[in-house]
Amino acid sequence: MEANMPKRKEPGKSLRIKVISMGNAEVGKSCIIKRYCEKRFVSKYLATIGIDYGVTKVQVRDREIKVNIFDMAGHPFFYEVRNEFYKDTQGVILVYDVGQKDSFDALDSWLAEMKQELGPHGNMDNIVFVVCANKIDCTKHRCIDENEGRLWAESKGFLYFETSAQTGEGISEMFQCRMSTHLISFETGDIMWQTFYISIVDLCENGGKRPTTNSSASFTKEQADTIRRIRSSKDSWDMLGIKPGASREEVNKAYRKLAVLLHPDKCVAPGSEDAFKAVVNARTALLKNIK
Repeated sequence: MEANMPKRKEPGKSLRIKVISMGNAEVGKSCIIKRYCEKRFVSKYLATIGIDYGVTKVQVRDREIKVNIFDMAGHPFFYEVRNEFYKDTQGVILVYDVGQKDSFDALDSWLAEMKQELGPHGNMDNIVFVVCANKIDCTKHRCIDENEGRLWAESKGFLYFETSAQTGEGISEMFQCRMSTHLISFETGDIMWQTFYISIVDLCENGGKRPTTNSSASFTKEQADTIRRIRSSKDSWDMLGIKPGASREEVNKAYRKLAVLLHPDKCVAPGSEDAFKAVVNARTALLKNIK
């Protein structure tokens, strides 16, 4: 009888992953890590000197994951210290403060620094990136809304979460989704983001929000770039991408091109509906003033 009994499934081996946090000084990187690892919030700002370190354990399915988190100082002064920590990284948390536009604009620079330090043979495609829009509890001072942040993240194939280190909102969801993603990556080797987005939902055990479906299949880089350009436009001429004094024909031509690109029925990029409405309003305003 015993010989015919099914073998008991052995628990999965413990996995160890390295995660680094990147972003400008004072965006809340250290507070996010302390909130997750130590379940507490430090209200007094203490600048990270060089590199700080946190570790925690997460259980995902039958696997225990040991998460080693390296909090990298955001001040340029510590570049020579942090540049040694980019290698052998499985995950990156890109953090910005929703009330500081310069911290959001700096995300591209942080990616460029990492790419430079990894060198020509470094591969960032197998690294799981999460964009963390932090300090959402400070609603009065918010200048980067969710659509803009999500658009930037998803146009690059990154996960996106809104968090508050002070209240704890979104912190557990972000890390649990991240660990689930890493688990899939380790079990299957080099796999495309399309697989992550389908499978990650079933592995999140704490009710976290489902990540948006694969962004590369949802909208193009041209659509994402156009929405960002429209959001930062100075006036209606700039919004349509034409010079002041253009003819009615030129206005209509520019409008038709943008309407096809951004129509909500065909474009699912975050902010597409608002961008489309803005283009319609810009065309109407310009045509009223053209004889």
